[in-house]
Amino acid sequence: MKITKFLNATAIAAVTALMLSACSSSPAPNSTVAESSQSSAPAESTTAAEPEKALTVEINDVHGTVTVPVNPKNVISLDNRTFETLSDWGIVLAAAPKGVMPADSPYVLDESVLDIGNHREPNLEIIAAADPELVIVGQRFASFYEDIKALVPNAAVIDLNFDVSEKTDTPGENLVNGLKDSTLALGKIFDKNDEAEKLVADFDESIETAKSAYNGTDTVMSVVVSGGNVGFAAPHSGRVWGPMYEVFGWVPALDIADATSDHQGDEISVEAIAQSNPDWLFVLDRDAAVSSETDAVPAQDVIDNSPALQNVTAVTEGHIVYAPADTYTNESIQTYLELFEDIAKALSE
Repeated sequence: MKITKFLNATAIAAVTALMLSACSSSPAPNSTVAESSQSSAPAESTTAAEPEKALTVEINDVHGTVTVPVNPKNVISLDNRTFETLSDWGIVLAAAPKGVMPADSPYVLDESVLDIGNHREPNLEIIAAADPELVIVGQRFASFYEDIKALVPNAAVIDLNFDVSEKTDTPGENLVNGLKDSTLALGKIFDKNDEAEKLVADFDESIETAKSAYNGTDTVMSVVVSGGNVGFAAPHSGRVWGPMYEVFGWVPALDIADATSDHQGDEISVEAIAQSNPDWLFVLDRDAAVSSETDAVPAQDVIDNSPALQNVTAVTEGHIVYAPADTYTNESIQTYLELFEDIAKALSE
């Protein structure tokens, strides 16, 4: 009897031990699911939320500070210094002055872009009809600034113009800073800051390269060829070339009083140009950039066929640099960048 009781007690103790062992070694119900759920739950973010992008930006133009919407709708640009930049960035224009733009500009070829005409007889009513959020005024259209503001009182109107005429004492500085500042301003407006900064950096580099390539003593003559005639682009004020004498420290082969920034260059005889015997000849072909001049004689033909110039050092040595064909109607930072690279390459050969 005692033995039986002892065996029963022993058996009960053994079963109890087994049950306790099983409980301690087996997972609790749903523990695997719970652990899985915990491990798959996303970790709490430790980075701060990105700041919201600004809806407007303050732009300093020649008239003051203007509040401009970022990535505005219905954009109109009238400034020849902006077209290539805007096109490269894929900015859609509602209207543009096609009469004073390169014939192969995407905006000229796009029929959906309304044509405001040229600056002599612009159709400003098109600007009002387009109901723009932004109008970019400048260069040839700068004189219409107040008229345009009155036409579109609810739009932001900015004037990115800068003075490189005979009226300023620092045309070179104005050219360089003006192109850089306007490019950076466009970058802020269209959320293209990285692209704008890259353009400015490349532009600065092209200036330094061209400066280094010039020996500091060779004489330079710059001209504008228009209608088969050679016009004088005077140092400091001459069309396109004038400010570069200051930028690069060029020694002018000829300097005259009362020179202007006339679009065809100042009237001076080819013989006078020849007598100055420049080491370098820099040429702007005005007609090549004007689509209406279909019968124009290329500037290179005019130079090559001018008897008076054939014994000039620049001609005999082949020291002639032609500005990009569309320069007259496309004075963008890209155009100057290309031109400065061409000058540096020519001066280095």
